[in-house]
Amino acid sequence: MSASATQRTTPQPPAAPSERIAALDVLRGVAILGTLATNIWIFTDPGGFLGYLLEDTASTTPAGWAAVEALLQQLSQGKFLGLLTLLFGIGLEIQRRSALRAGRRWPGRYTVRAALLFLDGVVHYLLVVEFDVLMGYAVTGAVVAYLLATSERAQRAWMLAAAGVHVLLLGLGTAALTAAPAPPAPGGIEPNPYADGSWWDLVLLRVDAAVLFRIEPVFIQALSVALFLLGARLLRAGALAPVGAALRRRLLVVGTVALPVDLALGVFGGPAGLVLARYGTAPLVALGLLALVVEVVGRRERPGAVGRRLAEVGRMALSGYVLQNVVASALCYGWGLGLASRLDPAVRVPATVALYVVVVAVVVAFAHLWLRRFARGPVEWLWNASYRALTRAR
Repeated sequence: MSASATQRTTPQPPAAPSERIAALDVLRGVAILGTLATNIWIFTDPGGFLGYLLEDTASTTPAGWAAVEALLQQLSQGKFLGLLTLLFGIGLEIQRRSALRAGRRWPGRYTVRAALLFLDGVVHYLLVVEFDVLMGYAVTGAVVAYLLATSERAQRAWMLAAAGVHVLLLGLGTAALTAAPAPPAPGGIEPNPYADGSWWDLVLLRVDAAVLFRIEPVFIQALSVALFLLGARLLRAGALAPVGAALRRRLLVVGTVALPVDLALGVFGGPAGLVLARYGTAPLVALGLLALVVEVVGRRERPGAVGRRLAEVGRMALSGYVLQNVVASALCYGWGLGLASRLDPAVRVPATVALYVVVVAVVVAFAHLWLRRFARGPVEWLWNASYRALTRAR
């Protein structure tokens, strides 16, 4: 089938798609700050990301605080990652519709955008944190951009196929973890580059342990494709528009039913339950979260102070994502203040919550002050400038 034929069979944008979707920036802000709610526990782990993966801080945490930590971690675990993935798919569909309105072929030069996002991810991974999501999203976006040029029926088939592959992989991974022997007693990581090493030592660690640190984006590649396509499908179905109230109610039901199952799996299910929750039930909770935010925003004539601050973070989501990781690293790692290794285990949980509040305050204040003077965040400005330069050269 030719490109022109596939574009004719793809759902076209509605008559008046140019108005900005009010809830979208708020959703992005919620997703960005929500991912920090998961990652902040990695930053405050004395062993950094390696410690978070290989050790068990609950063994040195007072029982009461350990229960609080387990609940707080599970409330955010995977939900905001799922929401962010859906939003990337929504954003991709918005770009497709914009291109067709302007008379441009799709996906056109989107591969340049994907390459730039991948480069951003490489830099972010090497220089800032091991758990970068941008590289994975760049690869998924490049694939899904071409899928969005096919018919609605073909997209649905690809989405279901990708979801099926993910369910199979998730089942195999959960079974392997269930059958695995009990892990050895936790011990400190020696040497510990997060506490005692320099910033350059962490860069070298990310190079040396790239296979371990980059395995998650590979494992969830099929899930990401399915959620990207689902996000695009939800946008076309009006899930973010006033006409989508009935659809949002169904999404809320899905999220409400999935949440207690997710919490039970993550808190009481051990490593296998945690994996099953993060990559299985959490994306379903994310659907309910998306619907909830859209409903709350849609019922207000004007956003309140919290909504405006979240929208500002969402308008410069890429900058906010990088900034929160830089600030948290500087506070927690040895090349900065080194707070993670200095925290008494008895106060690590409340201190982690306090650090989260501090980092959120920095990101929100920066977004507010920056957008009072500039239209884009600094990373977004650099990204767009690079894209314009590359496309002009081509």
